[in-house]
Amino acid sequence: MKTLRYLTMAVASFMLTACMDGEESFFNYEFNEWDEPAVAIPPYGNNNINEENIITIAQLKSHPTYKDAIANSGVQLVNEDLKLRLTVTGNDLGGNLYKQFAAEDATGAVIIAVNQGGICGYLAEGQEIIVDLQGLYVGGYGKQFQIGAPYKETQVGRMNKDIWNSHFRIMGQPKTVSPVDFDDIKGDIEANAGRLVVLKNVTFTNANGSVTLADTIYGSKSGGNYYAQKIDGYNNVIVRTSTYADFAQKKLPYNTETNQKVPCTIVGIATRFNNDWQIMIRKSDDINF
Repeated sequence: MKTLRYLTMAVASFMLTACMDGEESFFNYEFNEWDEPAVAIPPYGNNNINEENIITIAQLKSHPTYKDAIANSGVQLVNEDLKLRLTVTGNDLGGNLYKQFAAEDATGAVIIAVNQGGICGYLAEGQEIIVDLQGLYVGGYGKQFQIGAPYKETQVGRMNKDIWNSHFRIMGQPKTVSPVDFDDIKGDIEANAGRLVVLKNVTFTNANGSVTLADTIYGSKSGGNYYAQKIDGYNNVIVRTSTYADFAQKKLPYNTETNQKVPCTIVGIATRFNNDWQIMIRKSDDINF
């Protein structure tokens, strides 16, 4: 033990002397001589996907080979070299978008269905990606444009996670995404279904101080474990929430002292089911009193 202590003191004395003499210390030398870190290669996706043959969502939805499948809730294999450049606008962070995420470009939006949990771990909101469509399937689920795999041969459903991993490429770092005003786009469901939207100064029809977003008694059943709440003043619009969402038991805004509904702002993915709008809140702070 004495030998170790003397050795430690000797090393410390040497380093102190070097610094006092104005010479560059060992530690300074090591840190100053390191190279700049290399830019990390994304560990997810297929980095070999190129940026050729990129089309827009609007072009794909009007393409003669695919437009009928998308418009009529069918499914169609993409057998040509076509790609989409998209920005992720919603993922499964809050548990409401289950095994799927939303993405859009300047011309429209799409739901991409992947049989995988934890998508938010590698596809954050605002992340830009290139999707290689060749070998994937496009179609409509309740006329909502969706990319995935065949389900019961006539519909589009979730694709295998390994297939998905080979068909997308991460581009750059996530950026801030801003929703569009729902009132500005609600009149054209064909073009805007799937967009990230904001509804301002709205109240819930069933708000009474105790009803929750995914209320199984006062909410309307909306497929699987989802329940719908109506919004005052909107005839064909619901807020659709899973009982497994992190915010499922969040109460609809209501002032129990004055017995009045409280106006709020809602942000979410405005999906469609046939001719009805379904607002999918992504996370708890998407609803703001």
